[in-house]
Amino acid sequence: MFRQLSSLLLLICAAMSPSQPTPPLPAGTSSSYQIIHTYPHDDHAFTQGLIYVDGHLYESTGLKGQSTVRMVDLATGKVLQIHHLPSDIFGEGLTDWGSTLIQLTWKAHKAFVYDRFSLSLQHTFEYEGEGWGLTHDNSQLIMSDGTSYLRFIDPKTFRVIRKLHVIDNSGHPVDNLNELEFVRGEIYANIWFSDKIARISPQTGKVLGWIDLTGIIDKRELDASSGAVLNGIAYDATSDRLFVTGKLWPKLFEITLATPR
Repeated sequence: MFRQLSSLLLLICAAMSPSQPTPPLPAGTSSSYQIIHTYPHDDHAFTQGLIYVDGHLYESTGLKGQSTVRMVDLATGKVLQIHHLPSDIFGEGLTDWGSTLIQLTWKAHKAFVYDRFSLSLQHTFEYEGEGWGLTHDNSQLIMSDGTSYLRFIDPKTFRVIRKLHVIDNSGHPVDNLNELEFVRGEIYANIWFSDKIARISPQTGKVLGWIDLTGIIDKRELDASSGAVLNGIAYDATSDRLFVTGKLWPKLFEITLATPR
């Protein structure tokens, strides 16, 4: 009973003080969500990577001939700056590192490094296998490739330091790890063609819990045949705000999480 009352008090305090960081969710739980704000999103953007840095969204989009990296105004969805990739390249995950942006490609085995302010290409580096999602902690890049493994990469040499096997509570591998975001010491990962986000321990690879975003958008607003699935997580660490969207979605959502009692 005491633990239940304590949990209730924490939820009440969080609701009264939205500027305070959201407490970490207990391991193994499935969290519900509440929509705080809905923003416009380019419904022609095949979202592959999404980050929030210094008051702006940065987005990587895919599809050959349509792949871009762009700076986007959150409130209006307006594209403020854009860089188009070569027509034979399929853009994938995106993260920031210092004054740069790093963008993966799907099957070209190549990542592009841009100046974050001008989006001008600085250099490239190569990697093995496919590129899917990309994020970072305080010292390393973290990359997914569509399997149940995450790679931790040195941001200076781009050498793979270690691999982390992601498993659920039953010990089963969690495949199709896609877009990534590092949130409050955890790795959040979209599961491709799913309405769920896995919360992953960067130390053990164990799934700590699930964020179930079923129903966040009316599927009648989407073209299911086009691959318009959930894919896009951005975190504003300064204001503790979490954003999600999907490929070809007309909306982007700011959400808060709550654990069901």
